[in-house]
Amino acid sequence: MDGSTWDLLLHSIGPLLLGTITGTIPLTLISFAIGLVLALLVALARLSSVRVLSRLAQVYVSIIRGTPLLVQLYIIVYALPSLGLVIDPFPSAVVAFSLNVGGYAAETIRASILAVPKGQWEAASTVGMGYVLTLRRVVLPQALRVAVPPLSNTFISLVKDTSLASSVMVTELLRKAQEIAAPSFAFLQLYALAAVIYWVVCTVLSFAQGRLERRLDRYVAR
Repeated sequence: MDGSTWDLLLHSIGPLLLGTITGTIPLTLISFAIGLVLALLVALARLSSVRVLSRLAQVYVSIIRGTPLLVQLYIIVYALPSLGLVIDPFPSAVVAFSLNVGGYAAETIRASILAVPKGQWEAASTVGMGYVLTLRRVVLPQALRVAVPPLSNTFISLVKDTSLASSVMVTELLRKAQEIAAPSFAFLQLYALAAVIYWVVCTVLSFAQGRLERRLDRYVAR
């Protein structure tokens, strides 16, 4: 690469990091937080003895897992306005990513809850704990330890999936790279730089995942 290309990359690092901090990271955190709450509700619905509730949750999971995330995003951004429901790009992306996380994480949480021995439920019932209290104090802390690796993978995947938001004009890391590369035609260099930033973020998250797993070890029933 010649000197001008290096200068372009050096001057692009700031805007790309800004796009990461103000776009990619908030989009990821907000979507994942909402998606986790939705996933827990869907997982509990799937485990419910109420057949209609369980079936509806199963249909939701099937739709989310059976359709591409990009199609889900386009439906919310471009199809809903035809029904009179217009949402700005960033909230639209949050809705799409949250629904997607909810569908995938629900099965992870459900499997993690089922992995907790039934004896834990029975022991809690023996000391007078109700369903909600048992779930909050006994089952979920143990299920969380089982769920951390797959949920962390979902979170890391979401960081990368937020790049799809660039297709609906959300200003995040990839969108910034596109904007900078357009006038200079340095697409290879700018996209490579964006890829490096994604890689660094995901590597840091993987390290944090390992630390979290070790911290949660104390909640595992021995």
